[in-house]
Amino acid sequence: MLSTALSLGLVGLDAHLVQVEVEAGRGPSCFHMVGLAEASVREARVRIRSALGALAIDIDEQVLTVSLSPADVRKVGSGFDLAMAVAVLAALGKVPLQALANTVWLGELALSGELRPVRGVLPALVSAKRLGFTCAVVPAGNASEAAVVSGVDARIARTLGEVVDHLTGRTPLPVAERTTVTEARFRLDCDLADVRGQLAARRALEIAAAGGHNLLMMGPPGAGKTMLARRLPSILPPLSPDEALETTAVHSVAGALPSGLGLLSERPFRAPHHTASAAALAGGGVPIRPGEIALAHNGCLFLDELLEFSRASIEALRQPLEDGIVTICRARERAVFPARALMIAAVNPCPCGYAGSARCVCSADRIASYRSRLSGPLLDRIDIQMTLAPARVVDLMGAGGGEPSAAVRERVLSAREIQRERARSGETVSILNATLTTREIGNTIVLDKQSEALLRSAVERLGMSARGHAKSLRLARTIADLDGGG
Repeated sequence: MLSTALSLGLVGLDAHLVQVEVEAGRGPSCFHMVGLAEASVREARVRIRSALGALAIDIDEQVLTVSLSPADVRKVGSGFDLAMAVAVLAALGKVPLQALANTVWLGELALSGELRPVRGVLPALVSAKRLGFTCAVVPAGNASEAAVVSGVDARIARTLGEVVDHLTGRTPLPVAERTTVTEARFRLDCDLADVRGQLAARRALEIAAAGGHNLLMMGPPGAGKTMLARRLPSILPPLSPDEALETTAVHSVAGALPSGLGLLSERPFRAPHHTASAAALAGGGVPIRPGEIALAHNGCLFLDELLEFSRASIEALRQPLEDGIVTICRARERAVFPARALMIAAVNPCPCGYAGSARCVCSADRIASYRSRLSGPLLDRIDIQMTLAPARVVDLMGAGGGEPSAAVRERVLSAREIQRERARSGETVSILNATLTTREIGNTIVLDKQSEALLRSAVERLGMSARGHAKSLRLARTIADLDGGG
């Protein structure tokens, strides 16, 4: 008997339909699989045989042929297990053929028949809805993210036995229930009030948060670069529903979504170690997985000790920082991930960290070589670049702390609301000032003669590029928004 079940294969955040066809016949035990399946998919035959055995279904005298269509597209991952298992059951006559129709099956099988969660259920069901499918069966471990997708009747199963009871009409599977989205929590141990002095750096952090501008801080060890960066999330606004959906989809594909969580409520903060490879930062692997820049989408990517990263790793960020997306191309696959992250980088001024003071032991050539690791094109994509002086004793010993994060966050929220209002009115398409196009800059920024003269002088004296000129205008727009939108 021939049966067909439907599943989905993921490439990046996009899913394609996979038809699982199974033909069963009598004969010496054999389990053929065709359709360009990689190792984890081929190994499903062992999991399926054991899971069926747990249901007292013997396939030792069956010839099973499984075809995964389209045959010229590589199938990766264990998410096809459930679709193959129910198709085998239908081919053996254990469940009705028509019960499999118009349903997407996702899940990995344990040898006991238990269903285990898989990556990428949220983006897969979004694609299923776009393809016209309104029914899906997923493991209980993916229930929270499956329930997020409205318009899809997502059923959850804990074991293959429950799926059989559902298909035979004995006990319908429960519907995945949407969990309540928790409000973003701000860590009490990461407040800007802890930062003593460094008023210019605090102001730069506020401007970066308000307009989504990238920030580079250079200073000696102990100046407060890392401390400031780790307090950025405390002044960022919570994720909007659309941002939460985008961000959760990326984390779902990466397998980084916390168990039982439907939608992320807090902006991601990623701080990879400086030994991270270019693929770890930009994405890659088999199957293609998002890198740190994509996992930081709608949040913050903190690169501490930036000059200790390899040159290839740093340069891999140039295109994502400019376009807000990262495109990973392979011989047979092409994946696109959103990567609109606010990047904060911290660097020392020289290898020993004390350039400009009597403690420095670096030669001029060594300092120049060290700083040359940052290319001009990458620096041109960082909106705010500043130097931090060593912390002053009078600030460290003074009573009381600085302005708390809550007060700064209120100003950031007000500035971002001004930007959203411009987008709602049609004045701009970009929501953040950091992403304003050249045309939008012309529509939203009008300089008086004195400001024009100042900008012209700065461009000529500093040798700014066209990107640097536009960057200065975007920063000016953000500062004006922080001051009330003038």
